[in-house]
Amino acid sequence: MSTTASANHSAQKSNRCANCETELLGPHCYKCGQPVKGMVRHFSSIIGDFFDTLLAFDSRTWKTVPSLFFRPGFLTTEYFSGRRVRYVSPVRLFIFLCITSFFVTQINSDWAINFGGNKSVVVDTESAERGLDQAVENLKALQKKHAEDNLVVINLEEVESELVEERIEIKTGLDELNTDLDKVNVNLNGVTGASKQSEYFTKDAIASGLNETITEIDEEFFQVGWLPDSLEDWVNKKVDSAHKNVERVTEDPNRLKKAFLGALPSTLIIMLPIFAMMLWVAYIFKRRLYMEHLIVALHSHAFICLSILTANLFYSASEKFSDYNVISSLFDNLFFLLIIWVPIYLFWMQKRIYQQGWLITLCKYSFLGGAYLILLALGAALTVLWSLAEL
Repeated sequence: MSTTASANHSAQKSNRCANCETELLGPHCYKCGQPVKGMVRHFSSIIGDFFDTLLAFDSRTWKTVPSLFFRPGFLTTEYFSGRRVRYVSPVRLFIFLCITSFFVTQINSDWAINFGGNKSVVVDTESAERGLDQAVENLKALQKKHAEDNLVVINLEEVESELVEERIEIKTGLDELNTDLDKVNVNLNGVTGASKQSEYFTKDAIASGLNETITEIDEEFFQVGWLPDSLEDWVNKKVDSAHKNVERVTEDPNRLKKAFLGALPSTLIIMLPIFAMMLWVAYIFKRRLYMEHLIVALHSHAFICLSILTANLFYSASEKFSDYNVISSLFDNLFFLLIIWVPIYLFWMQKRIYQQGWLITLCKYSFLGGAYLILLALGAALTVLWSLAEL
């Protein structure tokens, strides 16, 4: 047995810390914090500890996630009451759900767009007419072959007459079908019948819109006179890079999707302290600490991320069982109920935590929601710009 292993063994046996000789009262020394068990031991023991930790985390997860989804404000009030160890910590919960939800969204969505304009759908009447004409020619050949048999000739003439009538009816029907398809194609291509033709959904239109958006963001937020030259040069390089990458995005929109959804978790992390500050201002007379509002923000954002993850699962299930109308409709209805549940949950959570009247809670909820949506839209726009610059 090695010297280190012997020291650990003797420390455990003597019930004293090997580091500071303090009497042990548990698996860790209360004075210096050193654990009794080190890494120098049998590998099977380390594997056992690993699975113990994993199962303990799973048990907390099964308590935390249902409470987060179905009980508005419950986890936050439990945390404020001091009952924390039985649930996953708010920071770990938010980060895990944030990364997972946007990762699943990235896999579950496709931004492939037909920028080249919609192709018209047309029935090939000429091919149909050629087929009918060929049938008539075959009948005439049969008539010549059996010219001596009057009965056969009479029957072939009747068939030819019926075929000619069918040819006229089929041609008329195909012409009417093409007329209806022309109307559909006109609408698909963005033309409004009697009104003037609107712009087509083309690469040029998308590229122009993205470039205008980038320019507006640059002019509104980045043209600050007091910025240091080095920072201003860095911003200008990012803006130029975003302009140059617009063409790549129009060729393959999934490039932007991947970059955008990859950057959104960072955006939400940045938005968290801002939202907590908004809560602190809205409830300043409640005399709560800023960190309390931050816990509220963490749990509310974790719920939103969990809702996004659940919505993706409902959507995938609906697509998976699209051939079974009953099952597909069930998941569609669950998706709709989830959309309704999100604002109700957040309002209920705010009411339960801050314990104010329904009317004043509704007013503050509406104000905070509107202001935060504006900030979130701004953050999303900046995220798009950053995503374009980093392609």
